Amino acid sequence: MSDYRALYRKWRPRDFDDVSGQAAVTDVLKYEVASGKLSHAYLFCGSRGTGKTSCAKILAKAVNCEAPVGGNPCNRCAACLAIDAGTATDVIEMDAASNNGVDNVRDLRDEIVFTPAELKYRVYIIDEVHMMSPSAFNALLKTLEEPPAYVLFILATTEFHKLPTTIVSRCQRFDFRRISSDAIVARLEKISAAEGIDLRPDGARIIARASLGGMRDAVSLLELCAGSRRTIDGALASEIIGTGNREMAYTVIGALADADVSTVYRVIHDLVMAGGDLTVFWQDLIDAYRDMTVVKTSDLAKEYLDLTDTEFEKLRSIADRFSMARLWYHTSLLSSALTDLMRAGGSRRSVAEITLARMCDEKLSATPEALALRVEELEKQLSLVKLGAGTIRQEARPAATSTPSVTQTENKTPKSDGGAARPYAKWGQVLERIAEVKKPLSVQFIGAEVTETAPHAYRAVMSSFFAKKLSASESDLAVVRGAIAEAEGCQPSEIRFVVEEKAGNTKTAGNGENPFF
Repeated sequence: MSDYRALYRKWRPRDFDDVSGQAAVTDVLKYEVASGKLSHAYLFCGSRGTGKTSCAKILAKAVNCEAPVGGNPCNRCAACLAIDAGTATDVIEMDAASNNGVDNVRDLRDEIVFTPAELKYRVYIIDEVHMMSPSAFNALLKTLEEPPAYVLFILATTEFHKLPTTIVSRCQRFDFRRISSDAIVARLEKISAAEGIDLRPDGARIIARASLGGMRDAVSLLELCAGSRRTIDGALASEIIGTGNREMAYTVIGALADADVSTVYRVIHDLVMAGGDLTVFWQDLIDAYRDMTVVKTSDLAKEYLDLTDTEFEKLRSIADRFSMARLWYHTSLLSSALTDLMRAGGSRRSVAEITLARMCDEKLSATPEALALRVEELEKQLSLVKLGAGTIRQEARPAATSTPSVTQTENKTPKSDGGAARPYAKWGQVLERIAEVKKPLSVQFIGAEVTETAPHAYRAVMSSFFAKKLSASESDLAVVRGAIAEAEGCQPSEIRFVVEEKAGNTKTAGNGENPFF
């Protein structure tokens, strides 16, 4: 095809039922055509690519069709075929962006006194009507108020707020809403199947997301990607459209959660060396933080986010590593830096790296958001102290071959009461408390079986990987003991805890022989 909009012209809607996502508007228009209760002027408002001009042409066909079907044009009669081919002299389409003067409106006013040459109605479609000058609007007022019975005006605009109220009051207004991503994806899949385009679901989703609710832009982007003569998957669509790479954004956010500045520098270096646009990447970061905020503040986040299932699950796992205070702090820095990036010129990389380094450590900033984050960290440390783990440093424990002290072995061995082990009834409460203090630690207990073997003595049977990891961290063990002690109303020193692998191979939680703590 000669240009990237040819595919849209080929697949432009031919009747009201084919205008995806605008059922509320098209149902009313179909009823008015079928009942013959037409208005003399219609005003179509909405963002670009949502079907305003297409509906205007369908309406022009419907009112002039020789055999309409339920309000829809038949698309077979001479009138419909002439309007589709653009040869109907009684359907006049004007672009107010280039014909916005009072002289143009006066010429129009002089023309409408003549009856239609071929069709039943002379239809004037004025696109981007908000671009008209004030004098042109004044000249149009009288014509809109009392047009001849055979004249129909259809005004289309993307900026309704710029229209004079005197014009709006003389028209029947219809609002065209942005089309949902699901409707756009379904349309793209239908077009690609008919045109022999190899389109994958992730590629269709990225194209739909980049179109911002505009069907025309979505079809144009599909043709742009199809020009590569390759399979259109997510990676190809992101590369050709230039929407950025969400995977790279997620990698940076994960590094920020771990305060891994080296990974941040590496990603920025790779992006710059590959010729990527730091401003586009920055906008992807801001969008990702917005999505994380929605995930953490709403139970219906999946309905509000335009993400694939894989992207949503990955985003949710990353969001669990951030508190709301940290999200606010990072978002404030990203928003401030976006303005700096746009005017930084050749220093964009420096602005990006400095900002991301500040995001890794809130102590490098004195903003209210950073102070709120530091207060939250202090509250968390106080919780650790309350659980008896605040003064214990995270460090690797001795290898399993080391010999424990006699005192440790004797003091930590639980005394069984001779009863059978039973599931620990308060474990759910304990796990919630662990999650409040240290979310990653609570995740380690997924699938674990915790039982009470004796008064103040407990056993956790868990996967081998997490059993070894927990055994090597005195700080994590202290948090668990403290949470159990808080639930039982005793001191952490009274709690004894054992970690076992699910395979039945008992592992020492702190030394090589005795598993009890």
